[in-house]
Amino acid sequence: MQIHVVQQGDSVYSIAGLYDTTPNAIIEANELETPDDLVIGQAIVIPIVGQYYFVQPGDSLYTIGLRFNTTADELARVNGISKNAILNVGFRLYIPEQPPTMTSANAYIEPFGGEVSDTLKASAQTRAAQLSYLAPFSYEINEDGTLKSPPLDDFKGIAANNDASLMMVVTNLADGEFSAELGRKFLTDTALQDTLLDNIVNTAKEIGYEDVHFDMEFLPIELKENYNQFLRKAKQRLTKEDLLMSTALAPKTSADQKGAWYEAHDYKAHGEIADFVVLMTYEWGYSGGPPRAVSPIGPVTEVVDYALTEMPAEKILLGQNLYGYDWTLPYEPGGEYAKAVSPQRAIQIAKENNVNILYDEEEQAPYFTYTDQEGNDHEVWFEDARSIQQKFDLIKDRGLKGISYWKLGLSFPQNWLLLSNQFNVEKKQK
Repeated sequence: MQIHVVQQGDSVYSIAGLYDTTPNAIIEANELETPDDLVIGQAIVIPIVGQYYFVQPGDSLYTIGLRFNTTADELARVNGISKNAILNVGFRLYIPEQPPTMTSANAYIEPFGGEVSDTLKASAQTRAAQLSYLAPFSYEINEDGTLKSPPLDDFKGIAANNDASLMMVVTNLADGEFSAELGRKFLTDTALQDTLLDNIVNTAKEIGYEDVHFDMEFLPIELKENYNQFLRKAKQRLTKEDLLMSTALAPKTSADQKGAWYEAHDYKAHGEIADFVVLMTYEWGYSGGPPRAVSPIGPVTEVVDYALTEMPAEKILLGQNLYGYDWTLPYEPGGEYAKAVSPQRAIQIAKENNVNILYDEEEQAPYFTYTDQEGNDHEVWFEDARSIQQKFDLIKDRGLKGISYWKLGLSFPQNWLLLSNQFNVEKKQK
């Protein structure tokens, strides 16, 4: 696969010629609705075997080989040039395809309004082939230890048809928000815990879940050890039932990080107890905050590197957003919330308003600003092929177990192309 950033004067025809492919291949791969009207700064993925690299000042076959995990001899051979050839700036080198890495991929899927929309079902059907786990969100704990189930539609059949495992997500959500008091109630009552675990096991067996995933958030710090003890108890019970257990962790960079979302999440304990964890490495830029990249590479990397001091890499799924936000400016605390947008919709907004897409090299994320028809200024941050490639590189460099997406239903075709190209996604054994 090749990532190409649209420049002034580019068309799908000129880009296709540059990479020896066809316009239709580019249009279909990127689901381009208006292929004759590309946006300057838009990142598109070129579906070719291997990729091309255009020589930059200071490059040599040796340094290029290091960058792409190959050798100067191999680059010279496949390009039919001398190993000692002088490389002119702009010279096109072909980089052979690298063998894919094995990884696990999870995606949460969140139905609304008590039913699964056609769009959401279609997204599950389309993407399950590239998933190890499909995670309906969520089973909410009731105060008596019973569970409020999410609408499931045909998720079980979709997962089975694609050799994906179902993940049972259990939360302390109440009335749409994570409840500290609900968490306190069941984490301090062992009899209630037994009832809850009975209901979890019965549901998992009835539906066919293979992993039970605890996403308990906004727990006060005094419940940290209670949560750890509950997880130990749950793991013992679930293992007897041949069920895996995983947890979701807020994005911490130290064991004693302050804040209601962080203090009760004990990375070391979860790393010891759970079969694997999901790091929720997103929402630095969030709907109620000022404009910023949702998952900037610097902070994401800091969270991963801290996690690696507390647990093995093979237990870590990197959380990744499949969305961005459109903020109305000026940002005012407590004011209008930003609107969530898919990466595909973000590009369309830029096109509709005739603005270029920019790229922040520090955050490693695309963004742009525009003025709407009412004269309101906006700032949009989202994900593209370049930003997702940074996360894939981090997964490979740190040897992580894989990736976990929040959430299906938002159009981002470039992500799935790159995932398929660079990873062999683990599937359950038939």
